[in-house]
Amino acid sequence: MSIRIGILGYGNLGKGVEAAIGQNPDLELAAVFTRRDPAMLQVRTPGVEALPADALLKMQEQIDVLILCGGSATDLPGQTPYYASLYNVVDSFDTHANIPQHFAAVDQAAKASGRTALISCGWDPGMFSLNRLYANCILPQGKDYTFWGKGVSQGHSDAVRRIPGVKDCRQYTIPVPEAQAAVRSGADPELTTRQKHTRECFVVAQEGADLAQIERQIVTMPNYFSDYDTTVHFITQEELDQNHAGLPHGGSVIRTGKTGAKGEHTHVIEYSLKLDSNPEFTGSVLAAYARAVYRLNREGNVGCKTVFDIAPAYLSDKSPEELRAHLL
Repeated sequence: MSIRIGILGYGNLGKGVEAAIGQNPDLELAAVFTRRDPAMLQVRTPGVEALPADALLKMQEQIDVLILCGGSATDLPGQTPYYASLYNVVDSFDTHANIPQHFAAVDQAAKASGRTALISCGWDPGMFSLNRLYANCILPQGKDYTFWGKGVSQGHSDAVRRIPGVKDCRQYTIPVPEAQAAVRSGADPELTTRQKHTRECFVVAQEGADLAQIERQIVTMPNYFSDYDTTVHFITQEELDQNHAGLPHGGSVIRTGKTGAKGEHTHVIEYSLKLDSNPEFTGSVLAAYARAVYRLNREGNVGCKTVFDIAPAYLSDKSPEELRAHLL
């Protein structure tokens, strides 16, 4: 029997989850739910309907796991606890500082309803988090480094689009090669924010806009650009559509550490990703963990979980015997 998945939110991430479901024969897309007019959506999977979000109030018998594809800023803090009272759920909440608070709210709702919930699932937080944990356990005497990119930051791109006079934007986060090289050498450098990453903006300005003023507002924007060396390029909409339509991303988690009686041996652990499509890869992670959530709930393991709490075998559609024979 297939695991029946519902998707709430049909933007880039929701479509990425849908694509991942299509690659997993034990998963089945039951329905797509939206706060928009469902008639405006064209679901890519044949035979699958787009339904209003309100329909989720009465579809518990048709859905095994609901994957929430909203944003972390305003959608998921309310949506995940609410729907955890009705469904097994998975989300990609990525506001790192607020994860403990979000976990507590979701855990309370899921335990009260006998459901299983997984939060902060994706590649960071998510796969990067796991690799930070593994590396810290293996090399307790060491340092962690995380580099993001080269890739499109959707949040930073949106921040630029909100500047008066800006029509569209793509912002790339780019690791500084010299900083990466120093870390990989085992030198344990102390790196500032500016030394680790640069930012590059490709901006489409509205006709007649003050380009110098837009650039000043970008490079001085606190929390987004002021702590980085930032380059701004003004281009046409046609150039943006032709050369910057994709959503690539990636990065690496590196831990350097010492072993030996006198710390005489240096080790470097690195996990890296190079992603053509950030939302499709994130959707693939969410789909795999939806399988784990379904299995945990069937076993009576309820409440909120993170990737730290789930054994790797729960992610796979293969039997324990197959995993031992082929992947161990």
